[in-house]
Amino acid sequence: MPEDLGTRPAGEDWPSFLGARRDGKSQETGLAVPAPQAPPIRWQAPLGESHGAPSIARGRLFHFDRFGAVNRLTCRRSETGEVLWTYEYPATYEDRTGGTSGPRSTPVVDGARAYVVGAEGELHCVRAADGARLWSIDTTARFGVVKNFFGVGSTPVVWNDLLLVHVGGSPAGSPPDIFATRGAVRGNGTCLVALDKYTGAVRWQAADDLASYSSPIVAEIEGEPLCLVLARGGLAGVRAGNGEVAFTHAHRARNFESVNVSTPVAAGDEVFVSEAYGPGGALVRLRGGTCTTVWTDAERGRRQALPLYLNTPIRHEGFLYGSSGQHSGQAELRCVAWSTGEVQWSQPDWGRASLLYVDGRLLVLSEDGVLRWLRATPQAATQEAQWRLVDAAGEPLLNYPAWTAPVCARGLLYVRGKDRLVCLDLAQP
Repeated sequence: MPEDLGTRPAGEDWPSFLGARRDGKSQETGLAVPAPQAPPIRWQAPLGESHGAPSIARGRLFHFDRFGAVNRLTCRRSETGEVLWTYEYPATYEDRTGGTSGPRSTPVVDGARAYVVGAEGELHCVRAADGARLWSIDTTARFGVVKNFFGVGSTPVVWNDLLLVHVGGSPAGSPPDIFATRGAVRGNGTCLVALDKYTGAVRWQAADDLASYSSPIVAEIEGEPLCLVLARGGLAGVRAGNGEVAFTHAHRARNFESVNVSTPVAAGDEVFVSEAYGPGGALVRLRGGTCTTVWTDAERGRRQALPLYLNTPIRHEGFLYGSSGQHSGQAELRCVAWSTGEVQWSQPDWGRASLLYVDGRLLVLSEDGVLRWLRATPQAATQEAQWRLVDAAGEPLLNYPAWTAPVCARGLLYVRGKDRLVCLDLAQP
C-alpha cells in the first residue's frame, strides 16, 4: 500500500467511476454551503483529450487523457495538483464520428495498483506509488472486439481479487468495425471477462452480448454477488465468483446507431436501467432466478419517465434523480419514484447534466459548464447556488462538453470540462 499523502483526515476517497460504491453518492457531511459565491479554487490543470473523471485515493489524484500520439495516466497530489508521475503508451484509436479520440473511461485505484483502459481497448495495470507497469492486455486483439461507434468506454470494477471488465468480443474473422455490418455482429462469450487483478490472467469469461459504454457494478441479490452490466443488447447478470450467467434482460432500441451508456442502479432485488434511443428506463426484479419487469418506459410512448443518455441517476430514499433526454434542448432534470416510475417533478432548460449527491444536496454540472447546488426532495428542487467558474480574464474554465460527473473526496470537489480539471474546496472554514 503506498504512503498516504493526504492531510485531510475527514471524508472519504473516490477511487473509481461514480465513487467507492459506484452510485454517484458521497458520504461526506458538514461541508460549506457555497452561496452566493463559488467555492475557492485550490488548483486547476489543463487536460488532454478525454471524457473520463479523476479518481482519488490516499492523497493522490489519477486522470487519464490523450496527448497527441500517447495516452497518459497522470498521478498528482490531490490537494495541490503537483504532478508525481506519468505513465504513457502509444495512442492508436481514431474516432470516426467527429468526437474525441481520447479515453472515455475512468482510472480504477485498488490499494497498490491503478488500472486504465483506453478507447482502443488496451488495459494497463500500474503501481500506484510510482506508475511502474505491472501488466497489460490488448482486450481488442485478445478477445476479438469489433470496433464500436466510439471505441471502448466502459470502466472495469474490482471485486475481491478480480478485475471485472466489460469486453464484448466476437468470433475470429468478424468485420473490423460495427459500420461494416450495420450492427449484425455476433458475440463470443466474452461480454464480461474476469481477470486476476494481480497478474491479468483470465479467471472466467461469460455472456454472449457485445459491449456498450455502460460500466459494470457488483450487487448482492438474493444472497449472492452478481456482476451487472447494461451491455449492447440489454442487462446481464453474472455470478461474480464463477462467471455463471444468472439472467439476461433485453433492453435496447431497434435503430442501428443506438448505444447504452448509463450504469445500472441496484437496490435490494431490483435493478434500474435506462437509455435514450427507444425503450427509455425500466425497473426489473430478480427473484427465484427469474427476471420480471416492474415498470418500463417502453409502454409509455412520449411520456417516458427517465430516458437517460450520458448520465447515471442518483438513487436516494426511494427516488431517482437524473437528467433525462438524448438532446440538449429536450433534456430535463427529473425526480422519479423508484417503485412506479412516476415523475415527481421536472426542471427544463439546464441541458444534459451529470450529478453528484453530497451532504444532503445534489450538485448538478450542466454540459455548458454551469454548476448548481440544489436541495432536492421528491416535492421540489430548490437551487441554493449557481456558479460559472471563470479565470482572471472572465473566460470560462469549464468548456463544453462538460459531460463528466463531479467528484468529491475529503472536502475537495473536482469538476472538469472539455480540457480542464478544477479543484474546489467545500470544507467548512
